[in-house]
Amino acid sequence: MDATHKFVCQDDLANPLASMAIQVSCILVISHFFHILLKALGQPGPIAQILAGLVLGPSGLCNIKEVKNYFLPASAAQYYEMFGFFCRILFMFLFGLEVDIAYIRRNIRVVCTIACGGASIGAIFGLVSSFFLSSHFLEEPSGKAYYVLSMMLFVAYSATPVVNRLAAELKFATSDIGRLAVSSALVTELACLLVFNFMSLCTSGKMVGNAFLILVGLVLVLVAFRYLSTWLNKRINNHKYLRNPEVFLILSVLIGTSMLIELASFNSIIACFLAGVAFPKEGKTARTLLHKLTYSVHNFVLPVYFGYIGFQFDGAYIGNLTNILIVLILVLLCISSKIGGVLAVCHYLKIPLSEGFFLAFVLNLKGHADLLFIGSAGKQLFEWTPVAYNLLVMTIVISTVISGPMVAILMNKDYQLFAHTRTTVSTELEKPENELRVLGCVYGPRHVNAILSVIATLRGPQTAPIMPYLAHLIELQRKRRTNVSYHELEDNEMSDEDEYGGNDVVEIHRTVDTFTVDTNILINMIKAVSTLSGLYEDVCTAAEDLRTTIILLPFHKHQRIDGKMETGKEAVRTTNQKILRHAPSTVGIIVEKGLAGALGFSQLTRVDTVQHVVTLFFGGPDDREAIAWSTRIANHTKINLTVIRFLPRESSNPRNMKVNSEKQGKDDIEVFMALSSLEMGNDIDNSFLNDFYNGYVASGKVGYVEKYTNSGAETVEALRDIGDLYTLFIVGRGGRGHSPLTTQMSDWEECPELGTVGDLLASSDFNVNGSILVVQQHRHTKKDLIDD
Repeated sequence: MDATHKFVCQDDLANPLASMAIQVSCILVISHFFHILLKALGQPGPIAQILAGLVLGPSGLCNIKEVKNYFLPASAAQYYEMFGFFCRILFMFLFGLEVDIAYIRRNIRVVCTIACGGASIGAIFGLVSSFFLSSHFLEEPSGKAYYVLSMMLFVAYSATPVVNRLAAELKFATSDIGRLAVSSALVTELACLLVFNFMSLCTSGKMVGNAFLILVGLVLVLVAFRYLSTWLNKRINNHKYLRNPEVFLILSVLIGTSMLIELASFNSIIACFLAGVAFPKEGKTARTLLHKLTYSVHNFVLPVYFGYIGFQFDGAYIGNLTNILIVLILVLLCISSKIGGVLAVCHYLKIPLSEGFFLAFVLNLKGHADLLFIGSAGKQLFEWTPVAYNLLVMTIVISTVISGPMVAILMNKDYQLFAHTRTTVSTELEKPENELRVLGCVYGPRHVNAILSVIATLRGPQTAPIMPYLAHLIELQRKRRTNVSYHELEDNEMSDEDEYGGNDVVEIHRTVDTFTVDTNILINMIKAVSTLSGLYEDVCTAAEDLRTTIILLPFHKHQRIDGKMETGKEAVRTTNQKILRHAPSTVGIIVEKGLAGALGFSQLTRVDTVQHVVTLFFGGPDDREAIAWSTRIANHTKINLTVIRFLPRESSNPRNMKVNSEKQGKDDIEVFMALSSLEMGNDIDNSFLNDFYNGYVASGKVGYVEKYTNSGAETVEALRDIGDLYTLFIVGRGGRGHSPLTTQMSDWEECPELGTVGDLLASSDFNVNGSILVVQQHRHTKKDLIDD
């Protein structure tokens, strides 16, 4: 905090502030130029920003005397240290808001093993190197123990902000290996920071008392944040975001707490991260912080922070061979320790070698808290030699500049390692514990309840992992007019008017917030603004980047009060058809139908009664995918699921069985099943249903019935008989070939995107009192589309 004190007490603030502002502007402009050049080579943004700092720093333009006198005044170091302090507060708090703690908790063994593997070997290498370099780095032998520990932390460290930004730039943050890398880097950084704070704690007995007071104060702040967030969420219901003064209040409390921690000679990085992790994620408070911080941190704070790392690189210190060898040795130690340690634990965990190399180079990224290890340690614990700090900064820059491009090269070399592979649910029928990633799409508030109800049922049991996203698809208007001036919008704080979506956005967010409170399922909101003809590209791109297994779409028709289906925008139907054709994953279309005034499937979270759901199976990949969805839906506590298989009448040789349902809330329900010899139908269908029967029907979780028909007309009559028994009908879209069970049913087909059976159930002329969920399995080849 000495830097902040000197900053406030300066006699002449103008020149240092002006030079820092111009320097920040130059870093942003030059880094953008480098990013354009390097992006064509597949290199990430942080590397371009570090190179921009190198160009501006003592090794570049600051070699010119006039530039150096302006950019590097005597008080510049304190200004940059203060600026870095505020940057660390913002991006660590933001990272705490965004981090997936549930993933780390589920994979804690693997994450900690990889983190320990890379860090432990790095600590050993740092320990050995510290003895050989002590004559060059250590000014006085009195603080040798702290010097050795600092060198161990320096080599073992991994910079989470650099890893996180690189993952976002190269789009591997949502892949399995990417999430493992980010989580391992986080564990490594937190462990190193804990050790560093413990070193500060051991300097005097007074520090123990300060640490206890800080811990108590931090707990009180976290509790205060929770109550403050709850109060702000309820304060104004007709706004999507908080007002600016309210955001300023939250950030002021955060910055004030961090300053108090720094004044007590401790590091505040962990406290800022914990504040983000503990902050309530539901409601408009967290949504506002994410909205405002994400843009500013990713587009301003982090680029300048990375540029400042490169700016500290001073090539004048590598003028002799000894210093060059020291830097090269340290760089090799950092890289080799990560490769050796990570590959060893990957062999133990049976992780492929290619993934091990990728993890090693990701964990070798530096440039965050390691600057504190060599900066704060030199002031508090021991004294570096004049050349030591600069050589260590060079090591950080060179290690990161080497590791970043290597990560990009490894990604380009082994693209399949990061490819979107979990595109269907049926391939993971026996693995319900795997996380399910779902992208729901809505055009307005009308569609939200149905999409959220499907997401709630797909989760199944309360412990099943799910990562749901909700995309608000907004039509890009060619001309937008308003009679309200800018300053009136600002005063009214209706910031929704200056963005696309209007008041629909407020209602959608309110519904999502209520759903999150009722179900404890956190919905990640995204927005796609495009012309209706191009919306399908945004949806498919988002599904690819987020690596979702399921895309949920609303039907373009809605039910009127008289029960008839009314057509909405025809462009919505066209968008759905294009998504079905180009989707990189499985697609589901939900059609809302039901009795007027009755609480149906769309109000699943609002009612306590059990919803009766049926899955119709005729055969083919889409129907198998529908059965796979049903395995997750059947585990929901409010769902009573029955599977009806339609077979040709010639195969009927049933034997009736009665199974008592063991599911909660259905102890008095008796499910009658007719089991055929499974001699008819496709062998794949028979094998799939046999596995499903053994896993779910035999245990009483799901009811199973077989119906026998000879033609499409008989199938229609069978569907009429069950039309008022269920609140949701699940059926595959197609892929059945020329099935005799659906012959002539397509003669009156109105919406082919729903398939033959789905279109019949959704028709206004067909009396069905439940919603319809039509499922299309991911089409891997063009042949699959032609077969439809």
